[in-house]
Amino acid sequence: MPWDGGWVYMMTNEARTVIYTGVTNDIERRVYEHRSGEGGGFTKKYMVTVLVYAEHFADIRDAITEEKRIKAGSRAKKVAMIEEQNPKWLDISGQ
Repeated sequence: MPWDGGWVYMMTNEARTVIYTGVTNDIERRVYEHRSGEGGGFTKKYMVTVLVYAEHFADIRDAITEEKRIKAGSRAKKVAMIEEQNPKWLDISGQ
């Protein structure tokens, strides 16, 4: 089985009150799913539609490891990661 690359990403809602962390092998498809209400109930319930952080890994296993590390961290650490890459919390999806 090939271990193609993957993305770790963080999305938020317009109010920035929640941060969702996920992993995917297709970032464009996954952002579309979040925005269209497909997928998990959390992102639909809290209208998580703004992509604010994305990091690509050549090996999906590395992306999964990083996702777990981020999820284990505090909200403050997630905010710091976002603000290092995207200080204005702009939607970086290009969609």
